[in-house]
Amino acid sequence: MKHKHKDNVQHKQLCCTQEEKIHIQTGTKHLSQDEDCCSSQKNKHHKDSDNDEHDHSHSVSTDNVFKMFLPAIISLVLLLTGIVMDYWLPQTWFTNWVRVVWYVVVYLPVGLPVIKEAIQSIRKGDVFSEFFLMSIATIGAFAIGEYPEAVAVMLFYAIGEVFQTLAVSRAKANIKSLLDQRPDQVTVLRNNETEIVKAESVSIGEIIQLKPGEKLGLDGELVSNMASFNTSALTGESKPDTKNKGETVWAGMINLNSVALIKVTTAYTDSKLSKILELVQNATSQKAPTELFIRKFAKIYTPIVVFLALAICLIPYFFVADYQFKEWLYRALIFLVISCPCALVISIPLGYFGGIGAASRNGILFKGSNFLDTLASIQNVVMDKTGTMTEGVFKVQEVVFDTTFDKYEILKIVNVLESHSTHPVATAIHEYVGKPDNQIRLDGVEEIVGHGLKATVNGKKLLVGNFKLMDKFEIQYNIDPNSIVYTTIAVAYDNIFVGYITIADSIKEDAKQTINLLHKLNIKVTMLSGDKSTVVKYVANQLGIDQAFGDLLPEDKVNRVKDIKAQGKSVAFVGDGVNDAPVVAISDVGIAMGGLGSDATIETADVVIQDDMPSKIPMAITIGKQTKKIVWQNISLAFGVKAIVLVLGAGGLATMWEAVFADVGVALLAIFNAVRIQRMKF
Repeated sequence: MKHKHKDNVQHKQLCCTQEEKIHIQTGTKHLSQDEDCCSSQKNKHHKDSDNDEHDHSHSVSTDNVFKMFLPAIISLVLLLTGIVMDYWLPQTWFTNWVRVVWYVVVYLPVGLPVIKEAIQSIRKGDVFSEFFLMSIATIGAFAIGEYPEAVAVMLFYAIGEVFQTLAVSRAKANIKSLLDQRPDQVTVLRNNETEIVKAESVSIGEIIQLKPGEKLGLDGELVSNMASFNTSALTGESKPDTKNKGETVWAGMINLNSVALIKVTTAYTDSKLSKILELVQNATSQKAPTELFIRKFAKIYTPIVVFLALAICLIPYFFVADYQFKEWLYRALIFLVISCPCALVISIPLGYFGGIGAASRNGILFKGSNFLDTLASIQNVVMDKTGTMTEGVFKVQEVVFDTTFDKYEILKIVNVLESHSTHPVATAIHEYVGKPDNQIRLDGVEEIVGHGLKATVNGKKLLVGNFKLMDKFEIQYNIDPNSIVYTTIAVAYDNIFVGYITIADSIKEDAKQTINLLHKLNIKVTMLSGDKSTVVKYVANQLGIDQAFGDLLPEDKVNRVKDIKAQGKSVAFVGDGVNDAPVVAISDVGIAMGGLGSDATIETADVVIQDDMPSKIPMAITIGKQTKKIVWQNISLAFGVKAIVLVLGAGGLATMWEAVFADVGVALLAIFNAVRIQRMKF
C-alpha cells in the first residue's frame, strides 16, 4: 500500500549533504543543523536568497554567481602562478618553506570551507562524509609533497560544488515560480471604497476588484458579466479563458481586459493555488526507490572505501619487497578521491526534482518522485468517463413523459430536487428548466449513491435517477433502457413511472489523441463509469478504448481495478468525482483531474492534472519515463567511470588528475544530464 503524504510541510531545504542532496525550501527559515550545505559559500548563498523576501525569481544573480566562484578564481590564479614558477619559469626563492606556504595559501580559499564542513559532520556523528574524504585526501597529498595536485583536487571539487548549486538553484526556481502567482495584497471593496489589504485577511463573501494585468489572490465567483483570464499559472496553458457571471475563478489567474469584480468563496489558505503549492512543497518528501537506495548505499559505501584505502596503503607492506609508504599512500589518496559519491547523491535527486519541475510547468503535479518511477512503468490506464474523457457539461436532449402527467409540473419538482445535487446532470436540468421554484417544498431528500435522488413532495414519493433506482424501489416501466444511447434520467412520482430525460455530454477535443498516445506507449486503456453501458460503450468506440464497462457503482470500479491488479499488472486510475476517490486510493498511481475534480479525489490522488486535459496523462507517463531514463544513465555513468579509475588507481596507473575527473568531472556530467529534463518539450 503506497503512502499518501498529507502533512502540510511548511518548508524544505535545498542542500547538498551526503544524506540529503536535494531539498526544496519554500519558506524563509534558516538551515537547520541537520541540513547543512556542501560548503560555507553555498550556505551563505542559500541564506541570502531565502531571506530576501523581495526576490521572487529565486534564480542566482550575476553578482552572486561571481561571489560563489570568487574563492575558486583566487585559488586558480595562484595555483597557475605556482605551477609556472615550479615548471616553466623556475624561481630560486620559490623553494622549501616558501613553496609550502604558497600552496597552503592557495589551498585555503577552497579547502577551508570543506574542512569546516567535515568537522561539523563528524560532530554530528557523520564521520564518513564526502567532506571528510576530500579533506583527508588533499591533506594527505600535502603530507607527501604533492602540493599542486592537492590544491587542484580541492579546487575542482569547489568548482563542481558551485555548478551543483547553480543547477539546483535552477530547478528550485522552476518550482518556486509558482509562488509568484499568489499575490500578497488584493484590492477589496468596502463601504463603496477600494482598500488594499493583505490577501489572507480577506473574508469569504467580500468583493475583490481586479484590474487588467493583476493576479487574483483568492478563489471566488465572478460578479461582473464577463472577464477573460490568463490561467497559465494553474494549467500550464497560455490560452485565455473567458468566464461569465457566476462562474468560478481561481487564485493565480491574471485578468486580461476590463476591471472585474470577484466575490471571495474560499479562504486564502484553502485556495486551489495554495493547495497546488502544498502539493509541490510536499513532492520531494516521498522518495523514489532508486533515490532511497542510493542514500542507503552511500552510508555503507563511503566507510567501506575508507577502509579499502587504508588497506591499499598498509597491506602491501607485508607482500611487496620494495614497499614505499609514500607511493602506496598516494595510491590510497587517489582511491579516496575517486570514491567520493558526489555524482550519485547529487544528480539522482536532482533528476527526480527536475522531472517534478518539468511536469509542474506543464500543469501536472506529482506528489512525490516515487510516483514518477511508478508511472514510468505503468501497464494499464483505467479512467472514468464523465469529466475525464468528456467535458462533463451535459445538455438536455429530449423529455419523454407519459401524457397523463403534467410535463412542466414534473420538471419543476425534478429541478428542485436536482438542486440538492452537484452532479453535472443537475446543472443540465437547471439550464433546461430554469431557476428552481422556491415555493415547492421537499421532505426527506436523500442521495442514493450510484442510483440517484429520492424525496417526498406533497406526501408522494419522487424518484429521479437511473433505471437501477427504479428497480430498487420496484417501479414498473415498459421501455428498454439499453435502446437509448444517451444518458437517461428516469423519473417516478407516487410509485408510478413518469418517463425519462435524455442528456448528452460531448467528448473532449484531445480525448482521441490521448488514447492514441497511450497505445503508442503500449498501455492498455479501460473505461469504467457509473453511466449507462450503451453510452459508455459508444464513447469507448469513438475513442478506440480497449475495454469499457458501464452501470458501475463505486465499489464495482474498485473491484474491476482489483481484478486487473490481481493479474500482476500495474494500474493508473484517472478520475474526477467524489465517487472516484476509493478507486484512486487503491490504484498504483491515482490521477485526478484538478480543474473540475472534487477536493476528495485531488487529496487522494498521487498526480493532479490542473487543466483537465486528458492528453496530459500520456505526457505525465512520458515525463516519468524520461526522468527514470536520465537517473539510470547517471547511475551507470557514475559507477562505470568510478569502477574503471578505482582499479587503475589501486594499481598505480591513475594519478590525481584522473581521480579528479572520476569524481568532479563525472558529477558535473551527471548534473548536466539531470538538468536536461528541465529543458525538454513534451
